[in-house]
Amino acid sequence: MQTGIFGGTFDPPHIAHLILAAEAYAQLDLTKVLWVLTPRPPHKRDQKITPVADRLAMLSAALGDDPAFELSHVDLDRPGPHYAVDTLKLLRESHPGERLIYLMGGDSLEDLPDWHDPQGFVEACDGLGVMMRPESEIDLKALDARLPGIGQKIEIIRAPVLEMSSTHVREWIAQGRPYRYYLPAAVYRVIQERSIYMNKVQI
Repeated sequence: MQTGIFGGTFDPPHIAHLILAAEAYAQLDLTKVLWVLTPRPPHKRDQKITPVADRLAMLSAALGDDPAFELSHVDLDRPGPHYAVDTLKLLRESHPGERLIYLMGGDSLEDLPDWHDPQGFVEACDGLGVMMRPESEIDLKALDARLPGIGQKIEIIRAPVLEMSSTHVREWIAQGRPYRYYLPAAVYRVIQERSIYMNKVQI
């Protein structure tokens, strides 16, 4: 079994998240994608983040009943700080015999040497599924010099260019701009029902 690990704050989860996870699932021949909701990432301590209960409701709604996707509570059920290396070690214990493929974007791969215990992270995962833009390239030689062994674990995922982010969606909602079709319908309903991100009535 090959399990993809897709971690993030998902504030909110939008269609690009789902498309990228689906591409990873198909291109890497994964058995499932495990979505790991991070309560408060260490690198975002100074940022305002939506309460976990709201993000959990949105992510659960986004995943729905898709058999390829599974919601993990591995970071929700333990105290912080929530470092990716520790998350992987815990998942290794709870998913014995499975190959764990950590999914990330090309920008995160570039920042990886600055993560907490990056070498331990590389050693803890069986592979790295890196979602690259068509025009992007990675200097694998330089990266492998800083993190020995990482080059042989990288598997490139070619994904469509989607110019959107959770930050954009939050801003659009707060500004009263149209945002409905950037989100799964179920996530849109949760935001409407709970008035998440809203400074005024939305359309």
